[in-house]
Amino acid sequence: MRLLSLRLRPTMLSDLDFVGSVEDDAANRPFITPWERVQHEGAVRFPDFRHFIVEAGQGLPSAGFVILQGCRNPHGSIELKRLVLQPKGLGYGRACVRLLVQMAFRDLGAHRFWLDVKEKNERALALYRSEGFVEEGRLRESVRSGATYESLIVMSMLRAEHEARLEAADTASAGAASSQARRPP
Repeated sequence: MRLLSLRLRPTMLSDLDFVGSVEDDAANRPFITPWERVQHEGAVRFPDFRHFIVEAGQGLPSAGFVILQGCRNPHGSIELKRLVLQPKGLGYGRACVRLLVQMAFRDLGAHRFWLDVKEKNERALALYRSEGFVEEGRLRESVRSGATYESLIVMSMLRAEHEARLEAADTASAGAASSQARRPP
């Protein structure tokens, strides 16, 4: 099993050219609705948002960015507004989602962590499902894409679901350690 080096650091205004380049990347463009620079500036400054640069890999170069919204929501409902990475297929997306889930529930006190994802983004849908997000519904043809419209799938994870996943992982780890300890030398 490969151990990934990944961390999030707060986005600075000086990072916004990089953020724009990640949004403009041809591999990302079909799956997001890009923001204007002023929207990113607002997310960096406004306390209800958390805007992070994802640093990953050897030497931790910038690999993408993340936006959380609703961080001060009185109902404990925090949105994963955007997760965009340039390198694909290296496990950074999964590592980042796990870190964000932990941050939402442990650090920000979320009751519900939710997101929406374009219906055609099969890679992201599979990742979110495998990490315990549950489909809540669809916003049918809610996003204009050229001459057509695309649907968004709304997914979420509740605190109780997150805690159950943690407990199941702890139980599985304890069971694996117990069976290793019983093996004869």
